Amino acid sequence: MSRSITQDMAYRQSLMKYTEKYDVSRASRQYNKSRSYIYFWKQHWDGSVASLACQSRRPHSHPNHHTEAELKLIRDLRRRNPTLGMLELWHRLRQRGYTRCPESLFRVMRKMGLFPAEKPKNTYKPKPYEQMTHPGERVQVDVKVVPRRCIADPELRLFQYTAIDEFTRLRFLAAYPEQSTYSSADFLRRLRAWYARRGIQVECVQTDNGFEFTNRFSNSKRDLPTLFEKTAAELGIRHKLIRPYTPRHNGKVERSHREDQKRFYSCHSFYSLEDFEKQLATHNRRANNLPMRPLHWLSPIEFAVQYV
Repeated sequence: MSRSITQDMAYRQSLMKYTEKYDVSRASRQYNKSRSYIYFWKQHWDGSVASLACQSRRPHSHPNHHTEAELKLIRDLRRRNPTLGMLELWHRLRQRGYTRCPESLFRVMRKMGLFPAEKPKNTYKPKPYEQMTHPGERVQVDVKVVPRRCIADPELRLFQYTAIDEFTRLRFLAAYPEQSTYSSADFLRRLRAWYARRGIQVECVQTDNGFEFTNRFSNSKRDLPTLFEKTAAELGIRHKLIRPYTPRHNGKVERSHREDQKRFYSCHSFYSLEDFEKQLATHNRRANNLPMRPLHWLSPIEFAVQYV
């Protein structure tokens, strides 16, 4: 098998050729190498580059290596106890006259291939994301807490409720002073009317497992529907919950919140709920008119017009 020529091997080859042409002393001065170094490689050089490769200095044998009797003892005990732990195996070997340390036992067992092969880990394969076929088939809903540094009044709390249609990416935003099931129910009625004015019938809303949407993780109200769930049932809208602790299942609305943070909340301040509502409405109109790559560089408004 051919050995690849390293930079060091090529350097030694040049040194050997220079030594043959002149002498060891001159080569030592020219290459700034000791005479012993040159003599060492001169003894190994047979005219080929392969002879100038660094050879392993590992001894071929060792006076304290495992004997055949010890190796047989290890193999037999391992065969009879394939699931035995390392320390317990070493302890049983000591009872049978084995005198080596655990580190030595580990090295020889690894060399003999006596360790069980590791089971391949089951990698998580996410299911292919379900693609929507028409507007309103599913609308993702979530709540964003307005950063405190954007609010002039330190005692005022503001929340942005967001709905985004998965098919058209058309978004509806609303401002609320609290994050509760009452606000969520009111937002559901408003988003249904907002989409209906644009010719879109909302069939399903998808939310996370927050207390403002469901009592799924409540200890005392787990079997009681929230006002949001009651409102969805009244309006004939199916409510779908995502897998717990898996925000990527609501990825479109989560990504839109990241864009809001970058384009809106990083450069705006709000002095009251009314001021926040006005600025949020302007931002919503602007966002719905921005071209998007998933929509073939059409804006959500332009894309939705084709289907309604």
